[in-house]
Amino acid sequence: MADTMLYESQGHTLDLSKITRLYPAAIVEGGGAEAQVSLEWAELKKEEVRIAEFVLVFDFDPPGEVPENRKILHYPTKDELIAAMHEVAVYFQK
Repeated sequence: MADTMLYESQGHTLDLSKITRLYPAAIVEGGGAEAQVSLEWAELKKEEVRIAEFVLVFDFDPPGEVPENRKILHYPTKDELIAAMHEVAVYFQK
């Protein structure tokens, strides 16, 4: 039963039973800089910034601590990110 929360993707094996925070984001470029922003913000500002990629962020450190054990999965399109989110959601429906 212990391995039922292991999610494998992009060369990573992630133990979903140990995540403390999980969220999607967009990496945007604008004004010569790159930043990680919410999907909602990226959508609102899509005329002003370029979306470089989409990411799914897995934090394994306690809330409030510097995320030293963060894993980030990268996706070229929002549709691929959403599909990955659905794959991860299945683990929490068991």
